[in-house]
Parts: sequence; C-alpha cells; structure tokens
Amino acid sequence: MALIKKKKAIFPVTKPLEVFLEKYARLSTIPIHYADLMRYDNAIPLYDAAGEDTLWVTVFYPQGEMEGIHESLKKIYAMLYANGDMSVMTHLSIDRVDLCEFGNTLPFRVRVINNINDNFDYFYIKVADASRIYGLELENLLSPNNVDYLVHEQTLIEQHIAGVPGYRFMEHYLDNTNDINRIRIAKEFVKFNERCFVRLLGDMHSSNFVVDITPDFEETHYRIRAIDFDQQCYEGRRSIYLPHYFKENNPIIQMGIELMTRETLKQYQTEERVKIDRRAKVSHAALKDLLLVMQQDQIAPPENVKSLKAELGEFYQTKAFDRCENMGEVLQVSLQELLNYPR
Repeated sequence: MALIKKKKAIFPVTKPLEVFLEKYARLSTIPIHYADLMRYDNAIPLYDAAGEDTLWVTVFYPQGEMEGIHESLKKIYAMLYANGDMSVMTHLSIDRVDLCEFGNTLPFRVRVINNINDNFDYFYIKVADASRIYGLELENLLSPNNVDYLVHEQTLIEQHIAGVPGYRFMEHYLDNTNDINRIRIAKEFVKFNERCFVRLLGDMHSSNFVVDITPDFEETHYRIRAIDFDQQCYEGRRSIYLPHYFKENNPIIQMGIELMTRETLKQYQTEERVKIDRRAKVSHAALKDLLLVMQQDQIAPPENVKSLKAELGEFYQTKAFDRCENMGEVLQVSLQELLNYPR
C-alpha cells in the first residue's frame, strides 16, 4: 500500500529551467501574480450542486481593486487560450475566484463565463513549483494528453483538465454496469499505471486523476488523466509511482483483477510502453533538453534519491542507477531501462 507521510517541499524555478521554458514558449509576462491574489479580504465556503462542501472557498477583494483584478485575470485567460488577443474576450467576464485551502500549494481557480450563452471555463493560478512544471512538461511529451501552462517568476498559470474526478467515477459509475464498459476502464487503468511509472509521476490516488469519458459511434472510450503533478520525481519509494498501490483506487483495481488475465495485462503494458517510446522519439530534442535541466536541479531530498535508485536498481536487476546523483538522472536511467531511449 502506498502512503505519503510528509508534505512535499516546494522547489523554486531555477535559471536553467527558466531558459528551457523561454525556449519552448512557456515563459510569459503576466499582469497579476499568485501573491496578488492572496490579498483577498473575505471568503465564503463553496458548496456543490448537492449542497456538499467542496473544501474550496470563494474569495472576494476590496471593491476598489476588484475591477482591476478581474481585468488582469481576463488578460491571463487570453494569453493562455488566444495568444493574448483580447479582442475575442469582450464577451467574457470573471464569475468567481476560488481558493483550495487543503491543497499543498493553496491553488486559486478562476471561473470565466461567456456572457452571451453562460458557458464557462476554468484556469488555475499557483505557486510555481519546479516539480509540477517538470510533471506538466513530461505529461505533454510522454503521454497522449496535452495541457497548456505559462510561468512568470514564481507564478504558474495552468489550464483546467476536464473529467470526472476519480473518486466520484468509482462511486457513481462503476456500479452502473449497463452504461459502462468495465473491461475498457480496467485496460485504461493499466495503461495509466504504466504511464505514471515510466515517467515517475507519484501520488496518483483517486483525488489526483480524472476520467475523461468520450462516447463514440459504437462504444464509449475512457481516458484517465493526471491532474496533480506535484509529486513528479520526488518520493523515494517505487510504490508511490504505481497507482495500483493506492487503496483509494481499489474499486478499479479489483475490477481489473476480476476481468483480466496475466496475458492481457502484459499486452496492455507492452502496448503503452511502445506508445511512450514513440512519443519520446518524436519529442527527442525537447525531452533531451528537459532531462538536462532536471539533472542540474535538486527536486527531491538526497535520501529520496538514494532510496529510489536502490529500489529501482533492485527491481530491474541493474547497477545502472548506482551512478545517479539526482532525480533527473534517475528518470533518464528509468527511461533507458523501460524504453529504447538513447543512452
């Protein structure tokens, strides 16, 4: 069973990482920062449609500052989705700013509403944790998913990832056998498990991923997507990087045990590794640059690096991890062991 005992440290954006972000168009000058949003003067609990406490609070700013803050947030939304073109934003307004009080980095979530048709969207403003930035970039490079984000100094702007929260999917969908394809869900969880382990993304319990449900002409497809990237290459135990070790995921895990044989499990693992290998080759230049930056950065305590490389070395029966001095090097060797990534 996977269990994280200590709250993860926040690692600042270093100069080499900043250079990488500028090279790949992730660096941008923004009109308002995380620290500015912390100057709210009132907050009320936010409840969902069923009247349950979401553990988020809606925050309010002094009347004299509200208009300027909302205008700055609209500009950020335009930068994230329209390359800064404010002309297409005239019909939009900021409906709400929420703060997650239980999150590791206390993120803000901004709700943007279309005044013409009441359609809405979200984006997030967070402390720029280097671990999370590495996780987001690896998600873009090695997974079938993409997520847009921008960084300025120590503020991170992040796109909302839509989907049914994992815990809610297990509570409300898994028992409805008439409407879901259980074997497809089990297959997707195996592939998600593989994606997390290959790129060393940890802490993927049911609150940290969503299920994207896409109806097709003949069948429904499911994609499990990570939404929290704080535990990228941080923990020192191999089990933290394998979602099937988290008890919160047991309903899907048990379903997979009932529906899949060892042979089909191996097949799905192999299929996903082949796809990750192809993505790594297609994005070779960017991945190489990212790994070089990670190898200059300290994004985990030395004791975590030491224990993880020992566990991975024992798991793969190799001494290749012995020479690793940081998590960037551990990740590179992990990719070399699992894929055909160039040495």
